[in-house]
Order: sequence, then C-alpha cells, then structure tokens
Amino acid sequence: MADVVLVTGVSRYLGGHFARQLTQDPSVSRVIGVDVIPPPHDIGRAEFVRADIRNPMIGKIIAQSEVDTVVHMNVIATPTHAGGRTSQKEINVIGTMQLLAACQKAPSIRRLVVKSSAAVYGSSPRDPAMFTEDMGPKALPRAGFGKDSVEVEGYVRGFSRRRPDVEISMLRFANIIGPGIRTSLTDYFALPVVPVPFGYDARLQFVHETDAIGALMLATTGPSAGITNISGDGIITVTQAAGMAGRPVLPVPMPAAGIFGLMVKQSGLADFSSDQIQFLAYGRGLDTRRMREVLGFEPAFTTRQAFADYVRGIGSALPGGAALGAAVSGVAGSAANAIGHVWAAGRND
Repeated sequence: MADVVLVTGVSRYLGGHFARQLTQDPSVSRVIGVDVIPPPHDIGRAEFVRADIRNPMIGKIIAQSEVDTVVHMNVIATPTHAGGRTSQKEINVIGTMQLLAACQKAPSIRRLVVKSSAAVYGSSPRDPAMFTEDMGPKALPRAGFGKDSVEVEGYVRGFSRRRPDVEISMLRFANIIGPGIRTSLTDYFALPVVPVPFGYDARLQFVHETDAIGALMLATTGPSAGITNISGDGIITVTQAAGMAGRPVLPVPMPAAGIFGLMVKQSGLADFSSDQIQFLAYGRGLDTRRMREVLGFEPAFTTRQAFADYVRGIGSALPGGAALGAAVSGVAGSAANAIGHVWAAGRND
C-alpha cells in the first residue's frame, strides 16, 4: 500500500492532476511532486520540490523523505513541450536512468509505477490487429517519443532485475485525449484541414484523460500490474475522427508526408515527426484484457466517447470556412501554407 509517494512531472497537465487526486486518497499520507518549474495548476496538498530528475539530487529527496512509491510521469511525448528534441531525449532517457539509479539505492522503495506508451509497439503494415503485452513491434520506432519509450522500458526492466523486491507497474497508454490535455494528436485534429496519408485510414484508440488518471491511481494504490495496455474500448479511423471534429480531410501522398509534416511543424500549427506519420498511416490496436483482469480497471469512456469529449472542447465548426476553397486550391504550391491561411482566417472571423 502506497504511503509516501513521489510523482515526477508534476508541473505538466496530467502529472499535476494526478498528484492532486492522489492527495485525496486517505490511504496516502504524503505526496511529493517533483519538477524543474513550479506547477501552474493546483496540486492539492502535495508538496512541491523543485528538482531535475537528471540530477543525482533526486536520490537525496527519495532517501530523506523515505519514499516507498515512485510514479514516473515525466516521459515527455512532444518535443516542443520540452524545449526541443535534444532536451526531450535527455529528460526522457537520462532522467529515467538517474531516477532508477536513485530508486535502486533506496531501501524504502517498494513500488514503481511508470507512465509508458503504446508507441513502443511502433506502427507497421505487418502489425497484428491487436497488440498484447507480450508482443514486440514488427518495426521498432526509429525516432522521437516512440524510440525514447522503448529505451525507458528497457531501463525499467533492468531495474526490475536488480531490485526484484520492488513491485513494478508499467502502463502502456493509447493516445490520451480530452478537453484539457494538449498533445501532438490533439493539435493535429484541431487543424482547420486534417492532412492524411493518401490511400490510408489508420485505426486509432484513445484513453480519456480522466481514465488515464484513474488507471494510474489504481496502479499506485491497488494491485501491481506489471506491463499493462490501457485504452478505451473500440476504435475509430482517422477520417471518422476528422469527421467528428468537423474538419475536412486533405490527402497527402505518402512519399511527401514527411516533408509536409516538417512544414506544418515549422509553421507552429502542430508537432509532427516521422513516427507520427507512420502512425497516421497504419495506426495500432491494443488488447486490454490484462487491464481488466489484472489491474482491475474499467474505463468510463470508450475510444469514441473520449474523442467526442475532446471535440466538445475544440468546437466542431471549421474555422475560416470562407477561406477553405482558396486555401485547398493552393495546396500544390505549399500545403502547410494553405492550412496556415485557413487558420489565420479562422482566428479573424
């Protein structure tokens, strides 16, 4: 049973909301939130400690507070939220290494909960219909957040061999979505025109932000679950999601999708990487039997319901509808600039 819990990444949206909810659990006597900047949101009675998990100082915090449970939520998915790709990788990989080294030395540690991602499975045309936790990727993620997540999980497995006495729950989340959280995928479906790889309609699964926090809560205070997929029931396709969001689809030839993604990223409208282009082409599905049978978690939102709640937050009307025809007709010149044209017009309407 968790008593003194340390939460990393507490200044980010999900980490802060999780820490606040954890303070409402009467079985938890103390919550310590760690991050490099103060949280911009309410974290309840959690104690904030300014610290960088890349620094060995994290070990002193764990030892002095006699932390028994660590919830690692500081694996960052979007480079712009970390100050660039180099900083993102340092926080994700070097930060995890330092945190696990500190946990290894701390005799008080009894449980480690890691917020991982289904990105470890990659996206490939050879993928199974549903990934179970014992399946590996058909094509390893070669860049970005997916590659970081694979490395993070490798370090966690190494830690479990060195500290077999520590219970480990590693939750592989489908894309988290909702009215409050901001990710590269929420930015993508908020674009006035949604670009999709031509000839593809990927299957998507989502987990609502409140369900993500609920799963983390149960993994922290309930049974140890090992590696567990977390997702809402069902799937929707990219074009179905775009339709729900009230956004028209703009087909982009797959060979040009990478260049197009870079142009959109440079425009500041959304954050694209090569692994995200693969995901938008091939998608992925998660088997969630272990989530129910071992962790004992039942999501309140299906994939479709989670996306619908996100859509209510962005509004379904197309911004700059009057400019759409002119913008799309200019796609041959620069598709990203066309989207920027519509976006700017929508802001001025």
